[in-house]
Amino acid sequence: MSTTDSSPARRHLTLAEWGLVVILALINFTHILDFVIVMPLGERLMDELHVSPGEFGHIVSAYGIAAAVAGLVAATLVDRFDRKPVLLTAYGGFIVATLLCGVCLSDGWRAAVGEEAVYQSLLACRGLAGAFGGVAASLIMTVIGDVFPDHRRGKAIGAVTSAFAVASILGLPTGLILAQWFGLATPFFSIVGLSLVVFVIAFARLPSVRKHLTGDRPHPFVQFWAAVQSAKHWRSFAFTLTLVLGTFTIIPFIAPYMEANCGRSRTDIPVVYAVAGVCTLVGMNLIGWLADRYGKRPVFLVLAMGSILNTLAITNLAWLFPTAMSDPTFGLAWASLAATGFMVTASGRMVPGQAMMLWSANPKLRGAFTNLNSAVSHLATGIAPMISGAIITRDDPHSPLRNYEVAGLVAVGFAAVALGISFLLKPPARPALSTVG
Repeated sequence: MSTTDSSPARRHLTLAEWGLVVILALINFTHILDFVIVMPLGERLMDELHVSPGEFGHIVSAYGIAAAVAGLVAATLVDRFDRKPVLLTAYGGFIVATLLCGVCLSDGWRAAVGEEAVYQSLLACRGLAGAFGGVAASLIMTVIGDVFPDHRRGKAIGAVTSAFAVASILGLPTGLILAQWFGLATPFFSIVGLSLVVFVIAFARLPSVRKHLTGDRPHPFVQFWAAVQSAKHWRSFAFTLTLVLGTFTIIPFIAPYMEANCGRSRTDIPVVYAVAGVCTLVGMNLIGWLADRYGKRPVFLVLAMGSILNTLAITNLAWLFPTAMSDPTFGLAWASLAATGFMVTASGRMVPGQAMMLWSANPKLRGAFTNLNSAVSHLATGIAPMISGAIITRDDPHSPLRNYEVAGLVAVGFAAVALGISFLLKPPARPALSTVG
């Protein structure tokens, strides 16, 4: 497929363009699935590896922090090469790192090195997977920006970013079931198997993308320096940081809390994630239509307030509905409802929120701004579990979690700050109407 667009007025994607989108979406799906699969396995990891909530938080954090650092470093180098070999190299490194994560959790490795060494090796391998996965994820968006013109870019981005919801609907429940049947290492080995198939497809079908190598382009350091000097950009970075902190401070511990405090079994958790994922996928499309129809800011404000209320609800679920939580049927229904409400509003506010954030971006520096903002987002996903891990405690691996509601209040605080910052993000000025005539 040529990377040169010969029909700038055309708005629909060709078959070849859809082929590229599918490959990029599959790469993004495996990367996101690898990132989120650890979270619903949290209770088992804490139980079998005898790690504290804080140590589990570090396992989650390693991925995001490594992705942020690697993404920033790579952004200063990748523009010098064809996108295809760089993306395949990063994706290959991600596959190897994910394989090592599975090896760390295998019975043979655990028996050979002991629990403490398993934790340390898993921590290192999660960081390695985050580093390669973060570079691959940023390159996916870079390829979309290079190949698709602005009036077709939205469809491509929408299809690729829907991987998060699809991972919640299909990937997480399947991974959790495999972990129940065959052990903790199985989800990671399964991701490796799927990723190898995707790698072969990408190697055979992904086109070379070299358009960025033509013409005079400023050095990435020059663009980055210009981007960080803008006060408008810093407001957007603060907005992204607090939005993500307001979500990921509680997300890693949702499954452990529902198992340890709300009486949900391990077979219930895949159902909870599947229901919430389906509703989020439908809700994201509806929210996008509402934001276009009624305006980005009003829709964001409604969803931001809804997210705050749902955060308080899901972190106090065992206290709000103690009787319902003990019932096998109604408890599962309430848990699914709480998770759905939180995921739809917390994820949904990102749709108008991203549009509002881009208002502040200098169009000439959009590439550097996007890379920096992506690094901020990855960094927040790394910091948030460390914050909640420092707050949440438990007496032993089989006791209820303590202070999850406190972590919820911290998340609400971040969400409230994001809500305040949103009023500082201004849309571009409209051209003045002519008074001549």
